Amino acid sequence: MNWFSHMGKQASRLASLELFRYLGPGFFVTVGFIDPGNWVTNVAAGSQFGYQLLWVVSLSTLILIVVQHNAAHLGIVTGLCLAEAASTYFKPWLRILMLGSAMVACAATALAELLGAAIGLNMLTGLPLGVGALLSAGFSAWMLFSSNYQRLEKWIMGFVSVIGLAFVFELWLADVAWLQAGVGVVLPTVPPQALMVIMGVLGAVVMPHNIFLHSEVIQSRQWHTQGENVIEKQLAYEFLDTLTGMGIGWAINSAMIIMAAAVFYKNGIVVTELPQVTKTLVPLFGSASATVFALGLLFAGLSSSVTAAMAGGSVCAGMFVEPFDINDPHSRFGLTLTLIGALLAIMLLRDPFKGILWSQVALSLQLPLTIIPLILLTSSQKVMGSYANRRFGAAILWLVGAVVIALNGALLFDLLR
Repeated sequence: MNWFSHMGKQASRLASLELFRYLGPGFFVTVGFIDPGNWVTNVAAGSQFGYQLLWVVSLSTLILIVVQHNAAHLGIVTGLCLAEAASTYFKPWLRILMLGSAMVACAATALAELLGAAIGLNMLTGLPLGVGALLSAGFSAWMLFSSNYQRLEKWIMGFVSVIGLAFVFELWLADVAWLQAGVGVVLPTVPPQALMVIMGVLGAVVMPHNIFLHSEVIQSRQWHTQGENVIEKQLAYEFLDTLTGMGIGWAINSAMIIMAAAVFYKNGIVVTELPQVTKTLVPLFGSASATVFALGLLFAGLSSSVTAAMAGGSVCAGMFVEPFDINDPHSRFGLTLTLIGALLAIMLLRDPFKGILWSQVALSLQLPLTIIPLILLTSSQKVMGSYANRRFGAAILWLVGAVVIALNGALLFDLLR
């Protein structure tokens, strides 16, 4: 039985109250779904193109749900994260290409997160961005190496969610063209010179490091050792967990674009730096908007930089067919390399806003190198046994891969033209 059949057959049997015992991994991944990279790409999309690119968030979220659930599917059934499975089943050249590029993607992700936190610190204290990024990286490393992150994770996620939901609440206060927004959510349009922003939004939503991280978090629970009944139950619960978390992320990201369109695009203002976004919070928070925005950006950057570093540690450990373990030297090396690589790139940047935007474009360019191997693994009976994706499920996944590849090809053609 493949995972698509579990969506319909098992989900209807689940007791709604019991579901809350299993919520977690999907929301953990959602932290990276509303990070500074999303803030930058969404504001760029809304301020430059109004409501026209809302469909990109919708499409990206659908792709994200399919891909993230497939990654979790791998972890539940095999007890291996994506990096471990790649190292176990792939030939060396494919393993090196996939996991090597994934490490670069993790560093690109951490760049956006650390830079976002640094911008928040700069707005609060006036600290230079380089110093703020260094302090943010040090804090993230301390949280991981001291294992304190697990204790504070819910508080940080809660704070970031409140800031994100503030954008949603503002929709009731802003002068939004709801008909245009509704059309933009479902009607694909590609305005001139919009491809880079489109790919930035895609890369900010469907993030390679989150695919690795989701499978890592799931496999750490080792449900595959508890029998067929447990595996089938977890597949169904995990899908609802993913659907709920990603749905919340879709709402917050869409709200950011709508607010940017209503406040900036409507008045002919193109946002070129994050502090400008404080204007969107004035109707809700008044004169305190700058502080509220800066705090939200700081906490979003800190929490998501930790998950990016964890993903780097997971990828590195997976190269040695090991799960992520903060006490293991391979995991420590991977997360350290991720943070240091991001810091070095930040020191070379001249334009922080464009730096974050381009980092998200880099993530979208790496996506095929993560999604295609994932499809190969989860469609293999050798890897998944009776839970391998069958023709319909595999066809959906290959369609997702084809869409991502086509968008990447269009971007590269546009850049080289």
